[in-house]
Amino acid sequence: MKLRTKRAAAKRFKVTGSGKIKRRRSHHSHILTKKTPKRKRNMRKWAIVSKSDEKRVQMMLKLR
Repeated sequence: MKLRTKRAAAKRFKVTGSGKIKRRRSHHSHILTKKTPKRKRNMRKWAIVSKSDEKRVQMMLKLR
């Protein structure tokens, strides 16, 4: 039986050329009025998945 990628994870993460995994930032969907423009602007950018979560995400994406 073929192993399948977790589709929910595939839609949320991207792999960089160097093999690191990018993710979107949280808290950017609602209750934005109390957040400063700088904070909201920084939430638009992608972030790198932390070392502690990287292995788990790789398993979901079938990279390991």
